[in-house]
Amino acid sequence: MTETPHGRVKIVAVANQKGGVGKTTTAINLGTALAAVGTNCLVVDIDPQGNASTGLGVERSTRKVTTYDVLMNEGDFLEAMIETKVPGLDVVPSVGELAGAEAELLHQEGRNYRLRGAFDRLRAQIESGAAKPYKYVFIDCPPSLNVLTVNAMTAADTVLVPLQCEFFALEGLSQLMETFQLVRSSTNPKLKIEGVLLTMYDKRNNLSEQVADDVRSHFGEQVYDTVIPRNVTVSEAPSFGMPVLLYDIKSAGSQAYIKLAGEILKRAGVQAEAA
Repeated sequence: MTETPHGRVKIVAVANQKGGVGKTTTAINLGTALAAVGTNCLVVDIDPQGNASTGLGVERSTRKVTTYDVLMNEGDFLEAMIETKVPGLDVVPSVGELAGAEAELLHQEGRNYRLRGAFDRLRAQIESGAAKPYKYVFIDCPPSLNVLTVNAMTAADTVLVPLQCEFFALEGLSQLMETFQLVRSSTNPKLKIEGVLLTMYDKRNNLSEQVADDVRSHFGEQVYDTVIPRNVTVSEAPSFGMPVLLYDIKSAGSQAYIKLAGEILKRAGVQAEAA
């Protein structure tokens, strides 16, 4: 397992300013797949829409302490964590009030470091045994490059970029990479790209293959070998409040996320050996 400079838990921001590319789907299903093989994971939902929370079966009425409290009131992750139906996978839920966080934080000192402070406390709690020994934290970012996404990148060790196989995929990615470089040059110089994940891939569509080739030629080995296919069960599962791996383990989408989890663990092992 790759160790980060801050300890054993690895914090991954799942980000892309474009909506509908599979950020939330990836955060909850990758977390599920890793938890299934004994790797404790935490999903932190900082999207005001709260889709990751809903997709993991957390009813809005049960979200008493949320990422809003963590960001705005310097609350504690431990107070906000909710266990999901998946053993080893917990979630810190979101609420709609987060939509106003940018305006509320605008004139506050250290506004881009709020999430990092919370994660520093969590790491200390893990080391002391007060918190579950998470190996991965996936931050589900909103579909915009606002103060919430900058907070996530400032707190994270790496950024995982889901990229839909469509014509303007690379063009839309340039904005995210600009924000990535801005964060590296200002608030988090150690931030790295975890990987680029091709989503909604349709092998019957020549365009999907062309986009995949273009992305691989641009990002090289940063692109995962695993691709996530366009699959109806992946879209259906959140409406039942569960990851696709619980909804239909045999579906092409489930099998792809299981394969991706294996690839991530394999890469982490290779990186650890090289360190």
